[in-house]
Amino acid sequence: MTLLLDSFWRAVAYCLHPRVIALSFLPLVLMVALSFGLGYFYWDPAVEWVRAMLDSSSLLTSLWGWLERFGASNLKTVVAPLIVIFAVTPVLVLVSLLVVAALMTPALTSLVAERRFAALERKRGGSFIGSMLRSLGVTLLAIIALVVSMPLWLIPPLILVLPPLIWGWLTYRVMSFDALADHASANERRELLRRHRGWLLGIGVLTGYLGAAPSIVWASGALFAAAFVILVPVAIWIYTLVFAFSSLWFAHYCLDALQRLRQEEYATTMQGAPSTMVLEPIEPPTAPSPERLALPDDPPPPAGR
Repeated sequence: MTLLLDSFWRAVAYCLHPRVIALSFLPLVLMVALSFGLGYFYWDPAVEWVRAMLDSSSLLTSLWGWLERFGASNLKTVVAPLIVIFAVTPVLVLVSLLVVAALMTPALTSLVAERRFAALERKRGGSFIGSMLRSLGVTLLAIIALVVSMPLWLIPPLILVLPPLIWGWLTYRVMSFDALADHASANERRELLRRHRGWLLGIGVLTGYLGAAPSIVWASGALFAAAFVILVPVAIWIYTLVFAFSSLWFAHYCLDALQRLRQEEYATTMQGAPSTMVLEPIEPPTAPSPERLALPDDPPPPAGR
């Protein structure tokens, strides 16, 4: 818990760093270009297709008539854009995660390492290609889990649990690998993920709930058509900032845990290693012999007369 809270407040403080703020706008440029490109070519056809699907349903036709009697006739024009928005939002989240993992996470991990763990050895247990393949693999699994679990979202409590849990698992798998790829060996990474799996998953779930914050901005359907140019960049920047914060949180937590693991291994090695110093026995001093007591310069005794 101490490691979790310490890494949390450090990640919050690092979000105010000028380099982090500048990096958060780099994926925003790409995401805004992608959003406007899709909106320019596919927004009207998508809304018209959804509206046609709604009009073709006899059950919804009776619902629209019932709403018109209560003065809510404009609701029909709002529902179709909202459905398109809610359908596109998970795709933007996934693309944003991949962009942040590819562009921001290595830079933010290097920033944390330079400022806090400059003496930590880099064993380079992961590669950029391995990180991208891993990110694509777990993202595909997350998409499958989202699609399979969609019928359960109709149950009110589960819609508040299942999507953040899936986002949390995805974030945990991607961010923890990227945070340890440069500094930890493969064995150290596996050991850390085994020891701290619960805490890392908790960080992922919390950041998953934070990732739902931009949906509040997007949910203002009545204002969306008029404020499209403002709401889309704001929502995407919030997404990228949340992912940047999660990258910093994982970087602080994982590198600190790696440093403690190496300190434990060093302490264990020093305790188990035998002493290499050999003390030779000291011989007691011996009494000098009578011959050595005679002085060589003594004069010879006098000769007899």
